[in-house]
Amino acid sequence: MRYVLDTNIVIAYLRKHPLAQFIDDTYDILSSQNDTFISVVTVGELRSLALQNNWGTQRTTLLNDYLNRFLVTDINVETVIQRYAIIDAYSQGRLATNPLSGSARNMSKNDLWISATASVLGATLLTMDRDFDHLHSQYVNVAYIRLNNLGA
Repeated sequence: MRYVLDTNIVIAYLRKHPLAQFIDDTYDILSSQNDTFISVVTVGELRSLALQNNWGTQRTTLLNDYLNRFLVTDINVETVIQRYAIIDAYSQGRLATNPLSGSARNMSKNDLWISATASVLGATLLTMDRDFDHLHSQYVNVAYIRLNNLGA
């Protein structure tokens, strides 16, 4: 399987949240049988978080070590850029070739890049964010991880 991790999933791992064990048990993202990616956008978000919260050397080293476990994908790729444009237009209800049912969705630009990356890779997007729901089965397979399913 191929997976793209949303930023909130990586944060759960960094915090050693029980959710990380649930994801390991359910999706086995670190198995050699699976390809697990993070977008360069996620790397930027996490490094910004580290700066904003004044993480020390030890925690920053942990972040970098953790990021090295995954394949980091660039967004400066024509297919990803084109998919971003399509997903953004679709989310705004302005894609003539595939109208959105219901009202427009205002996704963050970072979420658009992450979903475009997962879509181009044909990967399942693992997230705790419901902002991707309208894309499921349209442009990307979204696996929504709910905290209340942990049984903790």
